[in-house]
Amino acid sequence: MASVHESLYFNPMMTNGVVHANVFGIKDWVTPYKISVLALLYEMTASKMTLPERRRLNKLILPLQQGPDLTLGQFLNTVEECCPQTAYAVKLRLHEMADGELKDMEYFFSTLPTPFTAFDSEAYKTSVVGLFMRHMLLAYNKLSFSQVYKLYKSLQHYYHSHYAKPANGQVSLPVLVADDSYMDLTSTESTEDTVGDRVDKEELDTPLHESELQSDNTPSRGPLSQKQAEYFLARQAYLLKNDENKALKPTALQEELNNMLKFNPDFAEAHYLNYLNSMRVQDIFLSAHSLLHYFDRLILSGNEGKSNGDEGYGRSLRYAALNLASLHCRFGHYQQADLALQEAIRIAQESNDHVCLQHCLSWLYTLEQMKGSDSTVLTEDSVKMAGHFCLPYLASLGIQSLVQQGATQGKTAHKLMDALKDTDILHWKHSLSELIEISLAQTTSIWRMYGKSTMALQQAQLLLNMSSLEPVNFGVQQNNTEAFAVALCHLAELHAEQGLYSAVAEIFQHLKEQFPSHTQHAKLWMLCDLKIQFERHMNEGKYHLAEPLVTAISALNKTEGLYRKAQVLKALHRSTEAYNILQRLQAHCEKTKCTEIIIRVMLSTAELHWESSGFSTALPVLLQALALARQHHLQSLASEAILHLAFTQLMLGVPEQALSVLHEAMEPVLAHGAVMDKGRALLLAARCQIAVAGFRPNGQVQPDLHLAALVVDTLNEAAAYFSKLNCKERLRDVHYLQAQLHRSVGQTLQSNKSAMLFRLLDQELQSPAPPVSMQL
Repeated sequence: MASVHESLYFNPMMTNGVVHANVFGIKDWVTPYKISVLALLYEMTASKMTLPERRRLNKLILPLQQGPDLTLGQFLNTVEECCPQTAYAVKLRLHEMADGELKDMEYFFSTLPTPFTAFDSEAYKTSVVGLFMRHMLLAYNKLSFSQVYKLYKSLQHYYHSHYAKPANGQVSLPVLVADDSYMDLTSTESTEDTVGDRVDKEELDTPLHESELQSDNTPSRGPLSQKQAEYFLARQAYLLKNDENKALKPTALQEELNNMLKFNPDFAEAHYLNYLNSMRVQDIFLSAHSLLHYFDRLILSGNEGKSNGDEGYGRSLRYAALNLASLHCRFGHYQQADLALQEAIRIAQESNDHVCLQHCLSWLYTLEQMKGSDSTVLTEDSVKMAGHFCLPYLASLGIQSLVQQGATQGKTAHKLMDALKDTDILHWKHSLSELIEISLAQTTSIWRMYGKSTMALQQAQLLLNMSSLEPVNFGVQQNNTEAFAVALCHLAELHAEQGLYSAVAEIFQHLKEQFPSHTQHAKLWMLCDLKIQFERHMNEGKYHLAEPLVTAISALNKTEGLYRKAQVLKALHRSTEAYNILQRLQAHCEKTKCTEIIIRVMLSTAELHWESSGFSTALPVLLQALALARQHHLQSLASEAILHLAFTQLMLGVPEQALSVLHEAMEPVLAHGAVMDKGRALLLAARCQIAVAGFRPNGQVQPDLHLAALVVDTLNEAAAYFSKLNCKERLRDVHYLQAQLHRSVGQTLQSNKSAMLFRLLDQELQSPAPPVSMQL
């Protein structure tokens, strides 16, 4: 839930993706690149094109106008992707001006449509194109003759440098930086020729910026204009929140922000984006440093010095403490987080800020959950107060937290689903898309925990096929949020359980593309991938390949790693070491109340008792595991516990009772179980039926041929399941039983065939198989 809460404090100063203006005192520049954009807009209004091409170009207008300056090659390639004919026309237009004379550029500006009269075109005065044209025409008309000449020379250099690159491949492109005095369109002073002399040769040689639109790894150089800085920060902040994979790489973004702060160290929003970027790479020092700098600059640059009210000095202080608490929570520094949270609560109480207090209460119960304490009462209080102050986001978040706690405490599924249904109504009513995604991911996890794989699959598909409600990302079916990562991981595990490893590989390939290894949610699919690989190697009997994975799993999750280490040791018949680890793990999980791992540890402990023929000592452990699974409504684990009980009873010589107990678990296993569980259940059922019927090779009792045929069908079905997973050890058991069964009913040919298959597998595995397998 920590990652859910972090989105609450994305930035109070960057709401809706808008960064504060008036950061730089630099006006928009008159550049050759802007003339290229003007040529594109002219061709769009003058030429005819197909509707899809026009739509693509319309989407491109704002990024081209507001983004950093592109080189000519980047600009033409971007336009060519949308409309090749228009790109060629723009190239011709620029060629006419650059290879012609100054009068050709003058003629181009004189032929532009007038925004005040172009009623039926995109260049109307209130349109995006019209506003840009008005701005450029006014700026151009205010230039003196010497400035126009320098602009023309700069355009020539801009155009020709694209076709004549230096040997080192670097293109040095000129920029004509207009001074504030003559670029201010509201100024009443006339511009003199002497103003142009202020632009010296050093400024003309300043390199242009390269755009994030073309290369995410290529940062821009030189100071950005005010609008460019606003656009860059808003775009990167939005991408870091919703689609981190499309944002600049951490190193490139850091260089860009350092370059921006070099020209304006007091740019508060740049410090905040630096904080978000540092969080991506888990840099605790730099993230805390940037966060403190952000609020320091925010307070210093504020116009209000009040300590009370919704704005001003006091508000910045309490939200600074709150963000610092969330930062420490993210890195597991619970003591520091608690101190920062208490400070935020104290300041909010002094200012009577109920909204901030509610955010503090939300983080307080989240912090208690992270510590492993029971935070139910705090969460319920938070939900009540959030409803009282009309804060639907926090109220829904609190209910989702209560549902999560209820699932781990053994609440029934219908109560949890009713609570989630009520919150879903609230989410759709207020268009809380982020919470809708979290709700669906949480429902998927709950169904998986209860062992209902079909319902979990349905909820995961519902989330993955849901269109985004984000205004900027409307219609996109996937965001790079934690909810989608969780749903995709569940989907991969469900496919792996059915032996569909090719589909699993495709899912993980998609996860690696959507969530690269440096992103904050990459640990989810990394752990999931390692667990699936481990289970596959264990099923195939390749313990030497499964053992190295234990270390990698432990690095991501110590509890999961310890459990799988015990599994490997048990498979290698190092029972004493495995037993010690299991006992230590069970004591740890009882403290942390991790019920699922406790039950799995009990089942593994019972299997260790089997190895020493201690079937009677395994019964109390299995009964305890079954009671715990039923208490928490964990159907999958309950069915597995019943399979272990049935096997134990079979080994104790009561196959009739084992078969009766087995029938209770057979339906849920075949409906929702993994392929391995289905095969094990069918193999165990066949063993019980053989034991009950008394089939013996060369036996004195006349065998029941109909029952024998049913048992053979059951064994064939079990063999099909084991073949899916390439589980040769269990296939060997199946062929052994088939050979005995066929011999007992006098079917010598089929018996010899099964015996041959058994012999081939036994030679391949090179491990002795006991007459009666001691494993389930």
